[in-house]
Amino acid sequence: MNTASLPPLIAVIGCDGSGKSTVTEALQQWMDARVPTKICHLGKQSGNIGRWIARLPLLGGRLDKSIHAKAQRAQADKGPGLLAALVIFVFSMRRVRRFRRMMRLRRGGNAIIADRFPQLGAPGPMDGLGLAQARRSGMVGLLARAERRQYEGMVANAPDLVLRLNVSLDVAVARKPDHRLSSLARKIADVPRLTFGGAPIVEIDAEQPLEQVLAQARAAIDERVALFAAARPRSAAR
Repeated sequence: MNTASLPPLIAVIGCDGSGKSTVTEALQQWMDARVPTKICHLGKQSGNIGRWIARLPLLGGRLDKSIHAKAQRAQADKGPGLLAALVIFVFSMRRVRRFRRMMRLRRGGNAIIADRFPQLGAPGPMDGLGLAQARRSGMVGLLARAERRQYEGMVANAPDLVLRLNVSLDVAVARKPDHRLSSLARKIADVPRLTFGGAPIVEIDAEQPLEQVLAQARAAIDERVALFAAARPRSAAR
């Protein structure tokens, strides 16, 4: 797909606790004054579901530990069994549906601020493949190959700009005390590895006061939004 004439697609990425939701909401209000802008969350929401399960009375904690252990095994050398692979695949397809909706909104003339973005550089919780370690044979292998094809289709639509919000593990834990320490540490380690198809990446220290974070983000995207606004036909202006 030729996306050169489409409104900007800005991806905001970072570990949980880096302020993605706060930043994307503020940027959406700022950008929307110039061009219609939508926020699209591209996470799978599996973590939120896991935390909800953990808060259930009586068996919630035990069930959450069991699910987490199975997820860890899914990333190990032997990969997931069929049931675990099916669950992982369903969550991945949830992201695919959200991505397709995002692209429809963009084709409809909306600038996009994506909270998270799929990638192929680092399998696992930072929006990467869930079945990267799956065996290649049988039904599990079919699911793994289908997941990869879907991700390859998504990452072919690289963002116009990536805002990478960086925080330390201590700050992430302080901001997200209900999240697993091991999960936060894994995400922080993976964040610098992500390249998003060569898209320009602006590094932002998300431990700064919010206004400084927003000022850097606005400066990074201002020219791109202005260029699109200048190119729009007068009849399309609001």
